[in-house]
Amino acid sequence: METLRPIEPEDADTYWRWHRDPAVTRWLAHDYDESLAQIRNRFTERPVNSYSSAVFAVETLADRTLIGTVALRDATPETALAELDVYLGEERYRGHGYGTDTVRTICRYGFDTMRLHSIRLWVVADNDAAIRSYQKVGFRTDGRGRDAFRRDGCWYDTVLMSLLEGELT
Repeated sequence: METLRPIEPEDADTYWRWHRDPAVTRWLAHDYDESLAQIRNRFTERPVNSYSSAVFAVETLADRTLIGTVALRDATPETALAELDVYLGEERYRGHGYGTDTVRTICRYGFDTMRLHSIRLWVVADNDAAIRSYQKVGFRTDGRGRDAFRRDGCWYDTVLMSLLEGELT
C-alpha cells in the first residue's frame, strides 16, 4: 500500500505546501511558519537517520506519490523506547488505510531494526480518526495530559498511547 524512504531535499516544496494547509496542521504541534527557502535549507542539512531518530517520507507503492511523513525519535539504548510522529499531507489519501499501514510499517521497523521495546505517542484527545488508527495497530491508552495542547485559543487534552514489542497487530 505504501513504502517508507529517506526524506530528500527535493521533498521540501511538498512539505511546505502541506504545512500551509490547516487540515494537515490542525492537530500538529509545530513551530512557527517557515519560508520555502528555510524548509529547503533544513531539508538539505537534514541529519542522517540513526538509532536515536529515524525520519521517513511516505510514498504510495502504486505510483510513488509522496503522501506524508513518519518518524521515530528520541530513542535511547537504555530505555529501548521511541516517540512516534506521523501525518499524511495529501488529502485524497486520508481515510483509506494509508495512515494505519504507515504506523504499522514504522513500528515493525522500530522493533526489528532499531531494536526498540516500546513505542509511544501523544495524540490530541479530539483526534478520533488518529486514535482509531493507532488502536488498529495495537496501541493502548496509558494516560492523559489535561489541557496539554492549544489550538485556535482552545485547550485540548492529549492521550498517551504505547505499543510494546510483541503487541503489533
